[in-house]
Amino acid sequence: MTDTPTRRWLRPAVLAREAYAVADARGLIKLDAMENPYPWPQALREAWSERLREVALNRYPDAGAVELKRHLRAALALPEELGLVLGNGSDELIQLLAIAFAGEGRVVLTPAPSFVMYRMVADALGMRYVPVPLRADFSLDGAAVLAAIEREQPALVFLAYPNNPTGNLFERALIDAIVAATPGLVVIDEAYHPFAGETLLELACTHANVAVLRTLSKMGFAALRLGLLLAQPRWTREFEKLRLPYNINSLSQVSASFALEHAEMFAAQAREIVAERGRVGAALAALPAVAVYPSAANFLVLRLPASVRDVAAGLRRRGVLVKDLHGADALTAHCLRVSIGTPAENDAFLAALRELL
Repeated sequence: MTDTPTRRWLRPAVLAREAYAVADARGLIKLDAMENPYPWPQALREAWSERLREVALNRYPDAGAVELKRHLRAALALPEELGLVLGNGSDELIQLLAIAFAGEGRVVLTPAPSFVMYRMVADALGMRYVPVPLRADFSLDGAAVLAAIEREQPALVFLAYPNNPTGNLFERALIDAIVAATPGLVVIDEAYHPFAGETLLELACTHANVAVLRTLSKMGFAALRLGLLLAQPRWTREFEKLRLPYNINSLSQVSASFALEHAEMFAAQAREIVAERGRVGAALAALPAVAVYPSAANFLVLRLPASVRDVAAGLRRRGVLVKDLHGADALTAHCLRVSIGTPAENDAFLAALRELL
């Protein structure tokens, strides 16, 4: 094949990648992306629309998002001693971290399977990605992780808490040991914090090599694309140098500030989702030969006796979209990941799955 401009100028790591795939969910019950299934009430939508009318679209956003940061600290009880960097979703912040630490021979280390974005940004920036397999029950293999840290001396260690796609919380004592052993920065990704009932945010206050990621997406603001990075100011001052100016647009800033004024409503929705998680998990566990794994997130992982591909396709034909994990990692073979929807959506999923099995 003759040389083309793309092959001549683009890095091999870019040419070798596939674009991140998002399933077409039109007309389907969407249980594949861990979103809050509850729309805003009409009265809240109308009040929000009035607030948006005040936005000056001809002006650039507040580059520092000062008012939004004030609302975030108050509504989410974020420690004042920690610096706060905002991103266009936590994906942008993961990318920013990788840009900050990238260099020849630098290593990104994570448990595996975990959030796909950790590997994507490492590969894109030429960092070496080192996955450490979880145990068969999805728990953290502490000895293997600590041995890998000693061997690889990683610049970045990402720990999703709870983990995605498995949904479980890793053992706190092992996380403490990882923080103590890591020469670089340990990033604790708390994307599913609203459903977990636990946080490790205090570690960022007491340890200089810990940062915490949060997102508003799972709370009910997925369309706003707003992520938070919290760490000691010695880190956040440097990360701010790499953050693109105006990365949080004015509509998102105003919308998030407005939504945080109603934080209790979204917290109540999270409690409903947790209750539904228990109900759906019990119903799935009652199905013959279906294994359901413990979850502290807003989704469940189940291992099926039948062909996962056939079941996922059958669910789609019945109007339900879920995430097929088969083939993504050896540990998630024959597994589906199912977001927790509304009670009616969950009942539709359970009825369709019973029919297929």
